[in-house]
Amino acid sequence: MTLRGFLPLAIITATVIGAGAALFDAVHIDEIGGEPTFSLAPMSLGNPAAAATLQTRRFEYVRRDTEQDPVADAVASIPPLPTSIFKTIVVKPGNTLSGLLINAGLSRIEAATVVEVFSDAFDPKRIRAGQEINLEFFAESESDSERLIGLEYEPTGRDLVSLERTTDGFTAAREEKVLTAEARPASGTIDDSLYMAGVRAGLPVPVLINLIHAYSWDVDFQRDIRKGDAFNVLYESMQDPDGNTVAYGEILYAEINLSGTALPIYRSTTTDGTSDSVDAKGRSAKKTLMRTPIDGARLSSGFGNRKHPISGFNKMHKGVDFAAPRGTPIYAAGDGVIDFAGRNGAYGKYVRIRHNGEYSTAYAHMKGIGKGIRKGKRVRQGQVVGYVGSTGRSTGPHLHYEILKKKIQVNPMKVKMPSGLKLEGDELVRFQDTVQAFADQYAELFGSRDVAQNTP
Repeated sequence: MTLRGFLPLAIITATVIGAGAALFDAVHIDEIGGEPTFSLAPMSLGNPAAAATLQTRRFEYVRRDTEQDPVADAVASIPPLPTSIFKTIVVKPGNTLSGLLINAGLSRIEAATVVEVFSDAFDPKRIRAGQEINLEFFAESESDSERLIGLEYEPTGRDLVSLERTTDGFTAAREEKVLTAEARPASGTIDDSLYMAGVRAGLPVPVLINLIHAYSWDVDFQRDIRKGDAFNVLYESMQDPDGNTVAYGEILYAEINLSGTALPIYRSTTTDGTSDSVDAKGRSAKKTLMRTPIDGARLSSGFGNRKHPISGFNKMHKGVDFAAPRGTPIYAAGDGVIDFAGRNGAYGKYVRIRHNGEYSTAYAHMKGIGKGIRKGKRVRQGQVVGYVGSTGRSTGPHLHYEILKKKIQVNPMKVKMPSGLKLEGDELVRFQDTVQAFADQYAELFGSRDVAQNTP
């Protein structure tokens, strides 16, 4: 093929390219090597043999730097999107929501409007110091003033209060987060106190406080704990959809070992939805003290001022008397530790049981003290601690019974006691299955440690 034969094609190519010659340079780019080369169309297109040795090339039109780009001009002409600005406010003592919003840049009028709408979802007076309020503003440009478009506040890890700007003003809502309960174990040895041991073991403080409350009817944490005692706990950690721990649920299982005596408790829920912490026999960990720790007795003298039958003077009677035949068994009013057992002046043969750090009960004028009842001995509710007699300053066989709250006698007939749950029948059977489930779950999480299963 001659140069003359190529002229028509060259003219056509030039015409096509020439339409944009003022704006573009035609550049061939090697699709294999990727390196740009400047050339005309191949001159050997009519020669099949020569064409077989050529590499395919493509055109790319490269804008000259000296020319204006209409596409870039069009993009530049689009107005910039509003800029979002986020601010986090940490509430300090004495702060009000209105004051915080004004300090963040809102006018007094708009701040008042926001507080009013916010109040429809949550009482602003209940916002606590130390919590955070997240605000979102927008501005059309850097020179424009900011406008509040949203607000978020978490009263607890379980719910979220949000406020949004609408075409008509603002709207607020409160929604509960969807949380997932995850069982977590903790275990430790007590060298000083249960509280400090729990902290060292990584037990969250809210769970630790619940643990102490659950055992408060069985254990006096001031005097019962000894170095070397231990505890195991299985508790619920509440996770939000992002996997963050936002709250803590119930204690599913716990065991405190006091001087070799294991005291396990379990979380039990009955078919009617009642939940409580119960011991291995299905009895509530919140014990009720018996108001009448004796069977078949007659109340012979109540609590309060009375004429003393021996001295003849009016005197405060700091307990109640139950008349009963000599030798009638007297029962421990609740679980606890014997604080005193022996003769005690006018009380005669006397036993005092410390149930926790707040309550004690006392039994006086007994004929004899029960077998094995001595100071430091742990007893269970209903266990025989002595027998009706008339020792000490007494006119006849009876039981003088006292309930002491923080070492002060109170009226046993009026003191308010927690109502304890006691599982029986099918509920007890269901509970035993729960104990086994906790044992399996705890073993899976904590390996070699065992869950006490001394159920009946």
